[in-house]
Amino acid sequence: MNNRSPIVLTGIAASPGFAAGPLCRLDAVTASYTPKATSTEEIEALNGAIAMASAAVASLIERSSGESADILEFQLAMLSDDTLAEPALAAIGQGADAASAWARVLDAEIAGYEASGDDYFRARSADLGDIRDRVLRALVGTDMLATLPGAILAGEDLAPTRFLETDWSAGGGIALAAGSSASHVAMLARSRGVPMVVGLGDALSTLSGEVLLDAQAGVLTALAAGGDIARHRAAAAAFAAVRSSAAAYLSKPALTADGTPVLAYVNVADPSDVDAIDITTCDGVGLMRTEFLFSRGLPDEETQYRAYRKVLEWAAGKPVTIRTVDAGGDKPVPGFTVAEGNPFLGLRGIRLSLSRPDIFRVQIRALLRAAVHGSLKVMFPMIAVESEYARAKAMFAEEALALSTLGTVHRIPPLGIMVEVPSVAIAPQAFSDVAFFSIGSNDLTQYVMAAARDNASVARLNDTAHPAVLRLIGEVAAFGAAHGIPVSLCGDAGGDPALIPHLLKAGLRELSASPAQLAAAKAAVAGVTL
Repeated sequence: MNNRSPIVLTGIAASPGFAAGPLCRLDAVTASYTPKATSTEEIEALNGAIAMASAAVASLIERSSGESADILEFQLAMLSDDTLAEPALAAIGQGADAASAWARVLDAEIAGYEASGDDYFRARSADLGDIRDRVLRALVGTDMLATLPGAILAGEDLAPTRFLETDWSAGGGIALAAGSSASHVAMLARSRGVPMVVGLGDALSTLSGEVLLDAQAGVLTALAAGGDIARHRAAAAAFAAVRSSAAAYLSKPALTADGTPVLAYVNVADPSDVDAIDITTCDGVGLMRTEFLFSRGLPDEETQYRAYRKVLEWAAGKPVTIRTVDAGGDKPVPGFTVAEGNPFLGLRGIRLSLSRPDIFRVQIRALLRAAVHGSLKVMFPMIAVESEYARAKAMFAEEALALSTLGTVHRIPPLGIMVEVPSVAIAPQAFSDVAFFSIGSNDLTQYVMAAARDNASVARLNDTAHPAVLRLIGEVAAFGAAHGIPVSLCGDAGGDPALIPHLLKAGLRELSASPAQLAAAKAAVAGVTL
């Protein structure tokens, strides 16, 4: 019987849901390495562990796509690079065992990446940590998948590959001392419906045993009493019932309780996403990101054209809004973005594209060619002043003329802008000639509230429901309605049932959500009376 008081840690909900189960420490030492008799055996052991790790990553790649596949392919490339293991092999030759030699070499590599002035390399330090641990587990013979069914994975952070290797069919969740609601793992958790809470703090490392995870409120409870358990079960049952009832709305048009129609679009991060989406369940694509094309370097025109065409043909005439590359900030691209002290306020989005016309014009030509295959709309990210839109629009006209001269079939699509910089939301009249507005609630909120969306320590300030943010959204919606300019919203708020009533009452009638959130978003719309 538990006679101790419950311990409650409060963090940030990164993926909604409820879970109850044993804590499984991600950083626990599950086995120790037994040194071999000779250096030759140590070398064989390390090479064998690297081969096992590579095979495991290759297997995961076959089952992954989009951003998940990009992360894994980077890791496989690193594991396949002989230069990564050379220092460890040299250390073994001087008497070190395979495990300590590999750990020291990778720790040094990770420290170098973390100290880099380049955001891209700093972001990759987590992947190197995953590579280090993967090979170490192979060396000691630890089963990568040895996690109790329904366990709550707990640690400082979680590697994307560990998430992908975990069998979530029996439930479970994620509780992190640090982490971010904007991380790759959070994105994966939301897409799979895995409850996740981040920013729980250092006290998480002191807990063990059975815990309750409430990823609606962002709370983890250890040493729970009977009443705590009963309340948790009731909340989990209510959450499951809401999700179940929401599924019935997926195939229906989005309508408010009093019959007002709302256009419900989906967000697409990779062309392969649409393979699992029934076009009849949505009104088109409200946001197709193009950063995935740049994750492995600068893509050529044909690669981009094929990606855009695939989604346009899938949409079967319904509108597809493609955003020009939004690199920079938390999305570094080697050979394109630049290292900056404050990247979110630096050379990112349209600013970066206009500074590199050689790269931007390639994307423009691909978009112009793809436009003939469906109902394409193109929007520019991070617009702050009218001259940026004017320059981008002029480049579309110039490239269209060049394609005409070559006799290449193309079409100039409607051109709109993201409303995510406060200067645009405050003074939209400077953009009365755009074809449409698309509110990027993630960045608009972080800029209005001066609270980074990927910083757990200020995440509570990053609130789209704050009156200041909603006021700007309402003013943009009103301006659009008065001037015949369509206004949609494509940020995370568009799929958040708690925020949707606020957005509709602010005047929005077009929302875009991730495919996994579409049913819940439609259900939330149905519960609103305007």
